[in-house]
Amino acid sequence: MIDANVVVAGCALVLAVAVGLVAHEWTHAAVLRLARVEYSVSYFPGRSDGILGLLVARPWAVVSPRPTGSESPWALRLAALAPFVLAVPVFGLAGAGYVTTETPIVATAAIGWLACALPSPQDFSVAFHVHRLLEETAESNTVGPARAD
Repeated sequence: MIDANVVVAGCALVLAVAVGLVAHEWTHAAVLRLARVEYSVSYFPGRSDGILGLLVARPWAVVSPRPTGSESPWALRLAALAPFVLAVPVFGLAGAGYVTTETPIVATAAIGWLACALPSPQDFSVAFHVHRLLEETAESNTVGPARAD
């Protein structure tokens, strides 16, 4: 029979990941808002119908910045890497002695939360190549010469 701690730890892991995924996207949005970059947040984009489709739809939330081309690339880089700050409370709890092997439920929740603190590959791509996006956006926003055909 499965120990109750294992079941509760599994539930804590699932809950920490579910909340952490949304918090991950909110950290992107918070930095974009502070930098005054327009963005939109979509929850469950492109999901399938039904409960199972809702739960397995990836991603659960998406932040889509809409830069004009005049923004600082560093603002978008910081927004892309902002989820790293989600690790701060976990390291604080671990440093205070709350996350130990004697507390498997807390440790499992901390592991799930830390998994969400890692920026995704798309986030790293934005961080390293945002200057290209801003150049393309600035070029597409420039007004070309008027033509009278």
